[in-house]
Amino acid sequence: MEDKDKLRILIPHWIAHNQEHAKEFRDWSTRADGVSADILAAADSIDLSNVSLSSALEKLGGNLPHPAWDYKNS
Repeated sequence: MEDKDKLRILIPHWIAHNQEHAKEFRDWSTRADGVSADILAAADSIDLSNVSLSSALEKLGGNLPHPAWDYKNS
């Protein structure tokens, strides 16, 4: 499998993983006295990263589903 196709599989996974972290950061920011703004800024940075990843995915041709592929061993 070509690297371009691997990225078309990996990037959606990365985006979803980042969304989970951003949500967790936002949840924790409500309990983080004195540093909530910093934690929210980190969540916003993750959101911005996802914009860049989405742009890259679009330029590569979009999502390429391949659930059986083990990207760690390819």
